Amino acid sequence: MMALDQLLNRLKMEHLQASLDSLCEHASKQDLNYREFLEQALAQEWGGRHQKGLESRLKQARLPWIKTLEQFDFSFQPSIDHKIVRDLAGLGFVERGENVVLLGPPGVGKTHLAVALAVKAAEAGHRVLFMTLDRLVSTLMRSRQENRLDRQLQQLTYPKVLVLDEMGYLPMTREEASLFFRLINRRYERASTILTSNKSFMDWGEIFGDQVIATAILDRLLHHSTTLNIKGESYRLKDKRRAGLVTTQAKKEDDPSHDPESVPIKEH
Repeated sequence: MMALDQLLNRLKMEHLQASLDSLCEHASKQDLNYREFLEQALAQEWGGRHQKGLESRLKQARLPWIKTLEQFDFSFQPSIDHKIVRDLAGLGFVERGENVVLLGPPGVGKTHLAVALAVKAAEAGHRVLFMTLDRLVSTLMRSRQENRLDRQLQQLTYPKVLVLDEMGYLPMTREEASLFFRLINRRYERASTILTSNKSFMDWGEIFGDQVIATAILDRLLHHSTTLNIKGESYRLKDKRRAGLVTTQAKKEDDPSHDPESVPIKEH
């Protein structure tokens, strides 16, 4: 008969193998029966595998940082409907291949919510990828120049959840907008895209430099989607004021709507 260590090794139960002695000691002290011990042993192995898989998925996701929904200060952003966020946290939108669009001015927590939903998806076993829009466009343009665009588009279709951050900060050329449309079209009804933008949908024609392309992109993004429009104050300004670094007057000067040389952000 094969030794226990050999059996565990052959079965690739490395997490159970590493903790077997402590589990046996615990079972003895608690006077567990065979079934109870087996349940705890298998739970130990499953827990180890799940944690290792999660760490791998989070590493591959390239998230800028790890943020959770529990860390989000909903009291500071009362415009957000808690029920909608709870529904999104259930990940039904991922199973259905639907999209999430987070709109609002800079600093209101759009990226935090996007990352938190991505973390939820990774915890559930889904493949996730985070990219700023600028990085995405650069990646697509480079792959086109190197004659490997189809392969790159296919790779970007694999993630069950693709987070695209900072839509609207930089305008696109018509060629860049066309490549972006091809990606959205490939993922349409197949996988979920979470997108953050500081621009309302009415302004997306300016972002893409072409109203026809903008309409086509919006048509596919919004056909099956949830939109959250966050109408709140910047967290960064809040923290600065708490530290006494920003006064009410400074807040106004920091607000683009108070700068005659800046273009105010329209709210949808």
